Amino acid sequence: MSALDNILEIKGICKDFYGLKALSDISLEVRENEIFGIIGPNGAGKTTLFNVISGFDSPTSGQVFFNGKKMTGKGITDYCISGMARTFQNIRVFSEMTVMENLMVGMHNTIRTNLWSTTLNTMREKNAEKEAAEKGMEILEYLKISHLADEYAANLSYGYQRKVEIGRALASAPKLILLDEPSAGMNEQETVELIELIRGIREKGPAIIVIEHNMKFMMNLCQRLAVLNFGALLAIGEPEEIQNNPHVIEAYLGKEED
Repeated sequence: MSALDNILEIKGICKDFYGLKALSDISLEVRENEIFGIIGPNGAGKTTLFNVISGFDSPTSGQVFFNGKKMTGKGITDYCISGMARTFQNIRVFSEMTVMENLMVGMHNTIRTNLWSTTLNTMREKNAEKEAAEKGMEILEYLKISHLADEYAANLSYGYQRKVEIGRALASAPKLILLDEPSAGMNEQETVELIELIRGIREKGPAIIVIEHNMKFMMNLCQRLAVLNFGALLAIGEPEEIQNNPHVIEAYLGKEED
């Protein structure tokens, strides 16, 4: 696998908080055509790594490369413009906006308008709005929530709000989507449906990175997984390799006494 096939590369990532090492020398690559998982026990550093990857936090040392460009030290907006989108463990929708308006927010980097055309309400502006609305409805139809387009996000169930957040990420036309605990709060049937949804999104284009506590979900979804433990990379491989790795089993279940 050449570097050109990697959408994301992180090299030697370390992150310290007030002298405490949260991440220690993490290096890995995510391919442009895969669903990649990050797992580990509570406190392993998964969310910290996600924040570093997506530009919400800067590493103490090490480098992040996205789509062939060095991103270390750049702001969140730069990551978004470059084609990275993410969701959050605690859902972040705009409660006082409609579902469609939430998606329109996600398109702000792809809508080609300017202040002058907006002020004059020119044909260009009208066409851009029409194009955005059509794209938004297409995403909502794909997510099977087009009937909720004009509903306020605050009135939706947890599962529907999660879909709105995923839809907003898709609206930015990303090359990579990071999903943070996407199955949290979902029942078994909703989780099965989510697996199919994520697989469908991957087939449409963007690579996907997922962090999740639901091991069954991750083993069924991901093509490769990285396992973190105490801020260090414990193992990386395909699901079967990870399930049978004695170091991973020990990290999750504890070491048996002699």
